[in-house]
Amino acid sequence: MAIEIRPLQSLEDLHACEALQKRIWGFSDVSVVPHHLLLTAQMSGGVLLGAFDGDGEEMIGFVFGFLGYDPDHKRWKHCSLMCGVLQERRYRGVGYKLKRAQRERVLAQGLELVTWTFDPLQSANAHFNFRKLGVIARRYHPNLYGDIRDELNRGLPTDRLTVEWWIRSERVRSRLERPSPSQPSLPDAPAVNRTERHAGLLRNAEIRWDLEAERLWVEIPTDINALKQRDREAALRWREETRRIFQHYLARGYLVSEFFVTEEEEGGERRGFYLLERAPMAEVLQRS
Repeated sequence: MAIEIRPLQSLEDLHACEALQKRIWGFSDVSVVPHHLLLTAQMSGGVLLGAFDGDGEEMIGFVFGFLGYDPDHKRWKHCSLMCGVLQERRYRGVGYKLKRAQRERVLAQGLELVTWTFDPLQSANAHFNFRKLGVIARRYHPNLYGDIRDELNRGLPTDRLTVEWWIRSERVRSRLERPSPSQPSLPDAPAVNRTERHAGLLRNAEIRWDLEAERLWVEIPTDINALKQRDREAALRWREETRRIFQHYLARGYLVSEFFVTEEEEGGERRGFYLLERAPMAEVLQRS
């Protein structure tokens, strides 16, 4: 499928972007970023790009962000607010092309850092962010946005990881040179949480708070949305328990450096794991 990526500048495109936000996330009107704000941000150094199908008529995705300042690193950065693709057009590389195009425009502005937030229980987003783009994460925010008023987040607190995309780093360059990176083996490291299945649902049987190894891994459900539909209380326990895990170990000097997806030999069950490391950030960013 041929995809055209181009800036959204006409009023027609901007209004189409408003409508697309509703289709992608189920936003109510109050949650949609309006066309005049999209335009103002773009006129002031923001990046607003649309993805169009082969005939260039239908917008199927977009990415939007603006200039910001990072107090931790004491530098200007690009704040990526939204990147979305229509449900029926996902998993075809559209989001990946949008993020690559965003990176090129941010590099042209002389910036090196792009940040955004995402729900750490969304395993598909975790795979996209860590495996394909090469982000890292050092900050966890409980219920950051409160009530977003959309369908995706309904029913759970809006906890988020802030990811850092160091777009000039060797880590990011090497990931982008391999559009389909191979999945490495799960590293030999202690597990923070030992899981089991009970009545068909994944749950934590044990959580370790005393680990000191240089690398740790943390398992999450691979489909939190399906779990939420089946058993909201079980999904809420995962939110609360992973919140405690991330806050505890990030406060002890770990950073999130990777996300792995594995399949069990029996039954082909998929499992998802975050890798936490105590290595310096500069060392992680130098790796391919």
